[in-house]
Amino acid sequence: MRVAELVQSPLVPPGRPVRRLGQLLYGLVLYGFSDALVVAAGLGVEPWDALAQGLTRTAGLSIGVWTNLIGAAVLLLWIPLRQKPGLGTLCNVLLVGTSMDLTLALLPPFGQLWLRWAVLVAGIVLNGFATGCYIGAQAGPGPRDGLMTGLAQRGYPIWAVRWGIEIAVLVIGFLLGATVGIGTVLYACAIGPLAQLFMPMLDMGRGKGKP
Repeated sequence: MRVAELVQSPLVPPGRPVRRLGQLLYGLVLYGFSDALVVAAGLGVEPWDALAQGLTRTAGLSIGVWTNLIGAAVLLLWIPLRQKPGLGTLCNVLLVGTSMDLTLALLPPFGQLWLRWAVLVAGIVLNGFATGCYIGAQAGPGPRDGLMTGLAQRGYPIWAVRWGIEIAVLVIGFLLGATVGIGTVLYACAIGPLAQLFMPMLDMGRGKGKP
């Protein structure tokens, strides 16, 4: 599919579709890059990465491949919830884990503790910015976000759904050997406020602006 056809498809909402598509792809690649920084810091990973890392350490394959496979598996759970994917949903499944693996293959080892802390903080901040990018593009939620909102639409409080899902995958990842530590706690505390900071700045709004 050519770019001109893609941006005119129903998968991409109207309103500056080329910029929307660019922001979406940039955000997803940056999300994988920032996730890789958090993993490389070795001070603890976020819950979904813990699950992917645990599977890597017990069953093989790379953390990025598992990230993509988990995203695809979660997408199947949308079917009984009657959630509809957008272009952003499909790109999320393909790009985040791929970007993670490419970044981890290029990153040098971080030996000194102060450097690992710097990498961790940079990864968390960039992750918040990347979240604002891909959500602000409004081209469809990620598989995990869609699962959360789909369950919330069934009458469950969204905070309880999010906590329940993330605690569950974190525990499973920990039992499989994932690195859970101070970085996990820092990520959990910081990602919400960071996303709230960046999302209004990057929100394109459905139909906002000129095509």
